[in-house]
Amino acid sequence: MTAFVEFMDEFMAATAWKMTPPPAYGTFHLTFTFVGIAICFLLAYKLRNLGERGHKTVLFCSSMFLIITEVYKQCFYYFYLENHEYNYGIFPFQLRSVPMYLCMIAVFLKPGKLRDGICGFMTTYNLLGGLMAFIEPSGITHGYWTLTLHAYLWHMTLIFIGIYLIMSGHFAKSGKDYLLATATFVVLCAVAFTINVSLWEVSGGSINMFFVGPRNSSLAVFKDISKACGWYVSTLLYIPTVALGAYLVYLPAHFYAKKKIK
Repeated sequence: MTAFVEFMDEFMAATAWKMTPPPAYGTFHLTFTFVGIAICFLLAYKLRNLGERGHKTVLFCSSMFLIITEVYKQCFYYFYLENHEYNYGIFPFQLRSVPMYLCMIAVFLKPGKLRDGICGFMTTYNLLGGLMAFIEPSGITHGYWTLTLHAYLWHMTLIFIGIYLIMSGHFAKSGKDYLLATATFVVLCAVAFTINVSLWEVSGGSINMFFVGPRNSSLAVFKDISKACGWYVSTLLYIPTVALGAYLVYLPAHFYAKKKIK
């Protein structure tokens, strides 16, 4: 065990390449955003007509990429940044984190309401999360190349998954599908809140998966609401706000589906 810890310490230190965090809407940010989204559309278009087996392969590969890169990130924080202390603030169950689980779950599901709800969620809520990360990129820039690239590639993968699912026909096409995706979101919020409460003591109150409390939100606007009115008020406003944002993402896909049917 000691040899493994020493190896991980050395490996993480060897990959701790420092960088000046790229500014929002600078060359790095804009180039990665536009080129990345273009590649996502092109790749999704190429893969859109795969059969059931090919579809599951895309989801499986996407999930494995997210899992492997997330393991690296967790190890980097634990062995290098936090000196063998776990940072509960990066516990992998944020809104942006769940696709690595959902893609893998969807691989083993037959077509039906459960898989529809998962795919609908990833074409609305997770696609929204991926897009918002590049619209407001402060949360995906770090002082290390590996962490910055992880964050950029992670959120671009969310965009790819959403676009691919839409182009391949596995998305929220109707209002009923959107409600199913929203039900998935609410269930995941409940799971996240349960995790927050369960790990509240051991994390020293630092954990806040999905930003639903009981810790005050760290998100813009909702941070001020939490301080002024309490985390529960912030949460009650946050959930429908995210649902509204996901609905705005759903609308273009909905009209795309109607156009294809015609």
